[in-house]
Amino acid sequence: MEMPSPDPRIIAKKSRLVSLLQGVLPDEAVIHEPHETRAYECDALTAYKCPPLCVVLPGSTEEVAAVMRICHAEGVPVVPRGAGTSLAGGSLPTADSVVLGVSRLTDVLEADYRNRVIRVQTGRTNLSVTGAVEENDFFYAPDPSSQLACAIAGNIGMNSGGAHCLKYGVTTNNLLGVTMVLADGTVTQVGGAYMDAPGLDLLGVICGSEGQLGIVTEATLRILHKPEGARPVLMGFDSDEVAGECVSDIIKAGVLPVAIEFMDRPCIEATEDFAKAGYPMCEALLIVEVEGSPAEIDEQLAVILEIARRHDPVELRESKSPEESAAIWLGRKAAFGAMGQINDYMCLDGTIPVSALPLVLKRINELSRHYGLDVANVFHAGDGNMHPLILFDANKPGDLELCEAFGADILKLCVEVGGCLTGEHGVGIEKRDLMLDQYDPADLEAQMWVKDVFDPNWLLNPAKVFPLRVSAGRREASRAA
Repeated sequence: MEMPSPDPRIIAKKSRLVSLLQGVLPDEAVIHEPHETRAYECDALTAYKCPPLCVVLPGSTEEVAAVMRICHAEGVPVVPRGAGTSLAGGSLPTADSVVLGVSRLTDVLEADYRNRVIRVQTGRTNLSVTGAVEENDFFYAPDPSSQLACAIAGNIGMNSGGAHCLKYGVTTNNLLGVTMVLADGTVTQVGGAYMDAPGLDLLGVICGSEGQLGIVTEATLRILHKPEGARPVLMGFDSDEVAGECVSDIIKAGVLPVAIEFMDRPCIEATEDFAKAGYPMCEALLIVEVEGSPAEIDEQLAVILEIARRHDPVELRESKSPEESAAIWLGRKAAFGAMGQINDYMCLDGTIPVSALPLVLKRINELSRHYGLDVANVFHAGDGNMHPLILFDANKPGDLELCEAFGADILKLCVEVGGCLTGEHGVGIEKRDLMLDQYDPADLEAQMWVKDVFDPNWLLNPAKVFPLRVSAGRREASRAA
């Protein structure tokens, strides 16, 4: 993966930069020794690493603004970092950049149950937002698999989703307002504790912008009252394609489950060895969950089970208790960890129309045979958010490159059938050079105009999202300035 060469002028003034940053932050909030910055050399896409020039951990919006003013004046790139859980290299540093982490920004600033909103600092973890309101029977809907660790800042940057976003939407559907520090240190407010702020939809531009436009330090989020109840059903099928057809038929029937999750045989076998959830050994497994009152749940599940039976399932298991529900979800929640126990893997997240699931699953299996690399599928089937896990040996020369080529073909396939390159992980560096497979040059130019407005010197999160050959002119102009 090509990265721009570092600017030697910036590296040469590291001591001056560190001194300036220590003037506005506590000493312990400025990390600059090489053995310490190594902890920030990558995110969860560990195939690519680069220690940054230094790392700063501000404790307030004002401290973030002070850091940004210094970096702007010195012409130093800034890489925003939430919890470092990005699977797309979204917070990979360059050697001449300052990593700005929000891990000290963890406060709940306000919880307004009457208007169903909560305002938090963006270093707070996703799961702890629900933790702050669940005693009052509320929850925060977006639930990425990494929700125990991932930060709201990263969720906003990548427009993260999760298993239950089929019904409740992804981050952009649950984000009402932000406090954001611009590249020059200006603090701005966008949106607020209400729906549909007047004027341009800047919030829609910011959510999913991957740190290209500013540093979001505070977020106003929608919280929802917990449903009366929820119940999952587990379905096993003889083939991936049949499971995909079942998903498509459930959606066509007009039923809206809160989640439809898919796992194929390689993933089922790994999770059984790891979590021992009691899953059937079949080719494909679906977990479908509905919620509401007992009568609503019974009505929805009756429709779903009737559809499932038309596809000759090898097993249908409807939960009858909270314990059985937990057992049904146990393996799915452990899937990524289970796969990590058996091999290195690269996790993708292309998104496709639900009707294309049978075709795409078939083509992925064909590509697996072509490349000679195994693939496990576990994903949010209800909204077509694919998560193929390509297994490879990181210590075997050439295997990473083979894995990348396989992954690129899967993502191109997603685009070909009417989908897109990413559903919730973002573009980062992983899909950066595939952007021209989804957008033509004029489309990318329009996107870069937006960045020009927010970050005219192109100092924020360098080498992400836009193919280097497309954005080269902007980067060179920034360096020359």
